[in-house]
Amino acid sequence: MPEVSDDCLFCRIVAGEIPATVVYGNESVIAFRDIQPQAPVHVLVIPRAHHPNAAAIGEADPAVAGAILAAAGAVAKAEGLADDGYRVIFNTGPNALQTVFHVHAHVLGGGPLGPMLAS
Repeated sequence: MPEVSDDCLFCRIVAGEIPATVVYGNESVIAFRDIQPQAPVHVLVIPRAHHPNAAAIGEADPAVAGAILAAAGAVAKAEGLADDGYRVIFNTGPNALQTVFHVHAHVLGGGPLGPMLAS
């Protein structure tokens, strides 16, 4: 798996070529506010290295997959979501409506989120 991809939006954010409102970061991951939030708090957590989806990173680098979840928890705590609850969502593939093929976890909260899927 390539370390970075020149044509990947999230790799360009990691490289600092595209601005983002970063709320968390360490050597493995960064977290930044989604520009089209679907909840009062909507933060994306991504690995610094390029992996196309959750299945790929789980196979290639389980430690960084775990770092994504640890960062999601840290973001939820920092954003004041831990007590009332939040969601962590990975969209994998076109049927899940994944639009950027660099694995990312959505951390959503800040109010009632409604049902998981529309009826």
